[in-house]
Amino acid sequence: MKNQKKVYLIHGWGGSSKSEPWFDWLKKEIPKKDFQIEIFDMPDTDNPKIEKWVKYLEENIKDVDEQTYFIGHSIGCQTILRYLEKLHKHKRIAGCVFVAPWFELINLEPEEVKIAHPWINSRIDFERVLDHCNKFLAIFSKNDPCVNVDEAVKFKKNLDAKIIMKKNEEHFNETKKIPEILEFIK
Repeated sequence: MKNQKKVYLIHGWGGSSKSEPWFDWLKKEIPKKDFQIEIFDMPDTDNPKIEKWVKYLEENIKDVDEQTYFIGHSIGCQTILRYLEKLHKHKRIAGCVFVAPWFELINLEPEEVKIAHPWINSRIDFERVLDHCNKFLAIFSKNDPCVNVDEAVKFKKNLDAKIIMKKNEEHFNETKKIPEILEFIK
């Protein structure tokens, strides 16, 4: 019996499995491609901590293989990268889609700076990440109030990600659908 093709979607800071309209759209579209999709509700979403979020994935994802994709939104993208860098040495996945991903943020409120600090200042081992995956798509918006368009350069440089730059999606919180995700997932 062939393994089930899977997609895991990790929401952003302050989000949930139901927080973005494009999540519902994906839930309907992904099964049409013969994929199973799981969208997690991450712990303590208003105060995300690297250790808790990565541990949550380690506890709730039973197995990954070359038919597994990850989709992340905002801080969910970092969570996926940090999960991959800790994955067992010989595991490979199919690919990752990052929507509004970042290594640094702009326009943070003072209380947000404290929460974001560990995410921004803890190094990610890209060599380990690339050992598990070498197919990345990073989608940005030119008018994102949180993520500077310069972040795209970092995702290209560190992961050789395919970059898509949208015009008016802000932080993708109101976006209804992102067809490029379906084109990427095979």
